[in-house]
Amino acid sequence: MHIPTREEAFALLTEYNQSDRLINHALTVEAVMRYMARKRGEDEDKWGVIGLAHDLDYERYPQEHCLKTERILREQDWPEEYIHAIVSHGWGICTDIEPVHEMEKVLFAIDELTGLVTACALVRPSKSLHDLTVKSVQKKWKDKAFAAGADRDIIQKGIDMLGLERAELIADVIEGMKEAASELGLDGSLA
Repeated sequence: MHIPTREEAFALLTEYNQSDRLINHALTVEAVMRYMARKRGEDEDKWGVIGLAHDLDYERYPQEHCLKTERILREQDWPEEYIHAIVSHGWGICTDIEPVHEMEKVLFAIDELTGLVTACALVRPSKSLHDLTVKSVQKKWKDKAFAAGADRDIIQKGIDMLGLERAELIADVIEGMKEAASELGLDGSLA
């Protein structure tokens, strides 16, 4: 078994994905997973690597999402715990592997939510996460046509699994994303 480094995970991500949008999404999820790990006193590097690699197969193999990643990571000798966490983010969507551990539930809950938060930041005059509020995201949550790709039902299912209030998770996602705002192009004019 091999414990992957962040550099190895990023190399694998960019080997299988060329789309700036997908790479940016992976970096976003990584940033939030690192933030959430620190907040919970967990292994930030492990959570970050899992966030970074979670959509490894999406660009090349969208019809085999999560399943192809499982095969790729087994070939790379990644720990079973990492593979299970990554595959479980597709629970009820493209896999039947349920998120069980806290880390898995966090990944499941934040994956779609990062897309909604990104969209909310991009429509602000500042194009920045630094002045984005939970209230603003909550308002956009209600508009199903806004960032329609961010499945609110999946996000809510994750929030319920974690036993959190929606506002709390939105605040955490914003804070986690702020740490990588410059890299994500979401630091706007207020950086």
